[in-house]
Amino acid sequence: MSAVAAVPARAFSGKVDTGFPQKMRPNKDAVAGPRLAAETLRGGLIWLTGFSGAFVFIEPGPYEIVGAITIFLFVLTGLSLRTAITPLVLLLVLLNIGYAGAVVQVSDQTKPVIWVLVSAFLAATAIFYAAMLGTNTQHRLELLTRGYLAAALVASLVAVGAYFHLFGSESDMFVLYGRARGTFNDPNVLGAFLVLPGLLLFQRMLAGRLVVRSTLMLLLMLAALLLSFSRGAWGQFVIAAAVMMGLTFVTSRSGNERLRIVLVAILGLLVIAGLVVALLSIGEVADLFKERATLEQDYDIGRYGRFGRYLLGADLALEHPLGIGPLQFSRLFVEDPHNTFLNAFMSGGWLTGFGYLALSAATVVMSTRFVFVRTPWQPIYHAVYAAYLGVVVESVIIDIDHWRHYFLILGVLWGLIAASRAYLAAAPAGVRVP
Repeated sequence: MSAVAAVPARAFSGKVDTGFPQKMRPNKDAVAGPRLAAETLRGGLIWLTGFSGAFVFIEPGPYEIVGAITIFLFVLTGLSLRTAITPLVLLLVLLNIGYAGAVVQVSDQTKPVIWVLVSAFLAATAIFYAAMLGTNTQHRLELLTRGYLAAALVASLVAVGAYFHLFGSESDMFVLYGRARGTFNDPNVLGAFLVLPGLLLFQRMLAGRLVVRSTLMLLLMLAALLLSFSRGAWGQFVIAAAVMMGLTFVTSRSGNERLRIVLVAILGLLVIAGLVVALLSIGEVADLFKERATLEQDYDIGRYGRFGRYLLGADLALEHPLGIGPLQFSRLFVEDPHNTFLNAFMSGGWLTGFGYLALSAATVVMSTRFVFVRTPWQPIYHAVYAAYLGVVVESVIIDIDHWRHYFLILGVLWGLIAASRAYLAAAPAGVRVP
């Protein structure tokens, strides 16, 4: 594996001969104006798409509307697919072919049909994120993450405020079974949604940028994360934060940077511990925390518990190569699989099941190849990479196949894989280092 140092700007500069005589060449200012306006519009829609991901009460919802408009505009104004994202495209197509084949069995039911259509759209969003980062990578990436951060702040404010009944009778809309769900329909989705923005803020702190502001924002998100009482999201954040901090430490350029990372990590742990203690001092929070902190809940054990359903579902998958159709598992076993790998086999058959396995493995392998490539977007790459590892691990115990932010993370990671490969290929041989 090789890494590449920062490439001088001149490595990518230079005049290109258009083939036109000087007098016949188009006016650069005249051409640049409309292009700049179009890119400004595209940038605004990128931010809005990232922001709309926090409002998921129904399917389809605001995210689908904004996403469809954004994708349509990009297709009209120019959107190309790099060769490097071909595996992503092919595997997502295979997944959805499996869903389409399996839903035929239950096509008389409306919900499974809508579910398959939403699945196809979410796959399209992942491909879109990967493709749009092929141009103006750094700028577009920053716009998308800023929109995501703003969405996470709104969702966290609503979640924390509603949990402590700051919105009066309206607070009940944003709480479910004593757990904060914010602007989502499920507390588990709220918790998982907050992992990537939390990592981005933590990364700013490790880099010594906007420390006070980032700390306050992170504490708000962590409060919402804790009040979601999602064990999977708690574990996902811990795993992802450890991976990201390790990568940041290894790729830092000096001893001073490494010392700052260690100090920030220690102080961060102390502050988080203080936040947890403060929340647990509230009786209602302490009682539910004690209940949720146990490794096994009543619904996890027994023949038809979460883990028992894994075995029953595995036997069923062997008997049904085409699957049993989307949303049918709960009809047989009371609840959903709560395992994305198993749900892929159930909802789309062997094609979708093995497709999801291949997609997860290919994404981890391909993205790991570029974690040490020094690019302008390397810090965000580390955060997205860590978040992806965390969400794939969590997918073993929960269904993530319709989580909007999962497809965002997946698409962005593949887009950065392609951009990093192009950046590495364009670097002069002289700047390559072992």
